[in-house]
Amino acid sequence: MNKVAKSTFTLIIITILSKCFGFIREAILVSTYGASNISDAYITAMNIPSVMFATIASALATTFIPLFFDIKNNEGEANSLKFATNVFNIVIIISIILASLGFLFAEPIIKVFAMNFKGDQLILATNFAKIMMIGMIFIGLNNILSSWLQIKGNFEIPGILGIPYNIIIILFIVISSKSNIYIMIIGTIIATIVQFIIQLIASYKLGFRYYLYINLKDKNIRRMISLILPVFIGVGVAQLNVVIDKSLASTLGDGMITVLNSANRLDSFVSQIFVANIVTVLYPMLSMLSTENESTNFSIAIKNSINAIIILIIPISIGAIILSEPIVKIVFERGQFNYDNTILTAQALACYSIGMCAFGIRALLNKIFYALKDTKTPMINGTITVIMNIVLNIVLIKFMGHMGLALATSISSILCTLLMFRDLKKIVTDFGQGNIYRTFIKSIFASILMGIVVKLVYTISSNNIGNMSLIHQLISLGISVLIGLIVYILGLLILRVDEIKNGYLFLVLKIKKIKYSFINN
Repeated sequence: MNKVAKSTFTLIIITILSKCFGFIREAILVSTYGASNISDAYITAMNIPSVMFATIASALATTFIPLFFDIKNNEGEANSLKFATNVFNIVIIISIILASLGFLFAEPIIKVFAMNFKGDQLILATNFAKIMMIGMIFIGLNNILSSWLQIKGNFEIPGILGIPYNIIIILFIVISSKSNIYIMIIGTIIATIVQFIIQLIASYKLGFRYYLYINLKDKNIRRMISLILPVFIGVGVAQLNVVIDKSLASTLGDGMITVLNSANRLDSFVSQIFVANIVTVLYPMLSMLSTENESTNFSIAIKNSINAIIILIIPISIGAIILSEPIVKIVFERGQFNYDNTILTAQALACYSIGMCAFGIRALLNKIFYALKDTKTPMINGTITVIMNIVLNIVLIKFMGHMGLALATSISSILCTLLMFRDLKKIVTDFGQGNIYRTFIKSIFASILMGIVVKLVYTISSNNIGNMSLIHQLISLGISVLIGLIVYILGLLILRVDEIKNGYLFLVLKIKKIKYSFINN
């Protein structure tokens, strides 16, 4: 587990850097174009290839890793590489077909993603989408190459890709503001191609070799298809949630897609830093353990990873709800993004944050089922969740507007997580459920205490500082978060949460070891 912890920690640091550049990108976009029809058109066009192909690519990548290990163990290294090349070429063909269809039917697709777009905004979004279709091929191939690198134990390259990607887009957004708005969508394509080139070079260094080989009748491809269909449906319905939310948001007026997107970016920042990295590092290991009859270690890995997400995400969720306004103000409020936009975005962020922990655990549970080669359970639960999300969207948008869309996402995520826990218990009878429930309750109590303290500290510090410039806002927020973190850790220690207690004992032993070594030297 030391290797897993080290890889996870390294990936977290890389992801934080990458996400910081991502926020700079979003801040520059909304600062340059505000919450407007232009930013709405750009965000919508960017989402289309992601939803169209990311669904297939994610399903391919998810089934690719456990199948690769199976083929390598049973048929040898050469056949596993042959399988990888076959998948790579099939993805190229699928990507070209989807990109062509997306180009031909760009306008009706835009109408699905944003039902209220019309006139110049519809024309702009359609043209953006046609250009984005070029990047379709590289989105799919990037997913396969990321899976290959993860199999080989390289998590750093896939994690660092967001840095050059965001830097390139930032550069082109700035250029577009001074010349032609279409330049920023061209920059997005270039950024995606750069990601592909970086991963391809890294993959070749780790043994990947490309050659022209396509065999749709290969038995392993048939196995992959049988596994991938439920994953495709499961991932697809999750992407459908995104489409429905954005489309309904377009009915609330110009800029509402940008508002929801900005709030979702802040909410997913936590998931990408902690949850996604934990899941990314653990998934190859879980896939390997599930094929080696390591049931005890498999159950321990499930318990530890779920507890890690609970301990990390619950306090962040509470903090994001309490400090939503200052967080949005610091990150986005400048240029064309005004105070009214801040309030709307903060409201959406608070509603998204309610389901933050459930969303993280759900992502992990999906991978656990996939590692067990059970792709149907996530599909069924995902479908139920989408139906629930649609119903809640329609009901809540009438009473809460954009907040209703965000809250519906949170409630449906909580429901899906509960359903998946129930189903996991049927397959893995004992994965430390009792310990997980206790950890959850203790984390909730410690987080509520932390939240009360954070609210008081932020109110006092912001009142005493007076003129709230950006630096003063950062200082006030930083003080609140630091004190809140101390209160939360002390709360977990008092409540005797095993992971924190073990971490504390480990730290004490390390300090004693260093002190002993220093004295003896």
